[in-house]
Formats: sequence, C-alpha cells, structure tokens
Amino acid sequence: MFTIPSLVSTVCYAGSRRHFRGGPPEVDSSIYDIALRAGDEAVLALRRLAPEGPTWLSAVVLEELYAGVSRRDRNVVERLERDFDRARRILVPPLSDWTQAGQVLALLAVEFGYEQMGRGRLTNDALIARSAGRQGITIITSNERDFARLRKLRPFNYKVKGFQPA
Repeated sequence: MFTIPSLVSTVCYAGSRRHFRGGPPEVDSSIYDIALRAGDEAVLALRRLAPEGPTWLSAVVLEELYAGVSRRDRNVVERLERDFDRARRILVPPLSDWTQAGQVLALLAVEFGYEQMGRGRLTNDALIARSAGRQGITIITSNERDFARLRKLRPFNYKVKGFQPA
C-alpha cells in the first residue's frame, strides 16, 4: 500500500529526479477509483504524480471514470479532464491501437479459454496497455492479473501498487 506522497517519491522517480524509470506514468482507473472514494484531494494529487515529468491520462481511463463516477464526484473527473487536456497529456488510442488490442484479445481467448464476456471485460485494459506501450508510458495499476496476461502477448511497462490515501 502507498500514500500519494510515497507514490511520488518511491514509485515514479525511485531516486532519480531527471527521468521516470520505465517511461512517464499513466494512472489506471483502478487507482483513480480508490482515490475517488478518499475524496477530491486524493484524486487531484494524482495529477502531480511525477512533478518533474509528465503524468498522462488515458482517454479510456477517463471514459471509465465518467461511467463509474457519482454525481457528487463528477466535478472532480471534469477537473481532471480539463487539467490534462490543457497540458495536452490525454492519450487517445488511434485505430492501430484498437485493432492490435482486438488481436491481443483474440490470442488471450485462445490461451486462457475466455468466452465473449471475458474478452469484453479486458477491452479497456488492452487499449490502455497498447496505447501506453506505443508511447513508452508506464501504467500504474492495482490490477496485476489482467495487465500481466496482456503483457505476455505484447510488451509494455506497468507497475502494480496498492493504494491507501494519505
């Protein structure tokens, strides 16, 4: 488990103030969901995950946040979108990411015996992994199982961390 201050100091920069090992970070919705339950400040602090380097927001993660946010917290997600958009750090998957995500999902279905429902559940994670991998961005997630399976078939960087708000 980590707090936001410990995440910034130990996960992102791991002692180096010049570059993030493994690429700049992108926070997965699994971390944002937990932070949303902790309150506005926990979520907004994730924007500053790596103050000396860019933190990215996936358009796929943004969609997941909007789909699951309560009315009370909608303004927090809107603020995240506005801030990342102003910084031009929203990662939008192009057509090639969609097609390659589909190919990976087909391979996973064969390897793990997934039915249609299992593949559908992994669609967003496959898109996040593909677009982050293409840009050299490291995903910060608490969803190890799905990202580990996806990485067996296509290379990308991710770090698994639990989250406990400060």
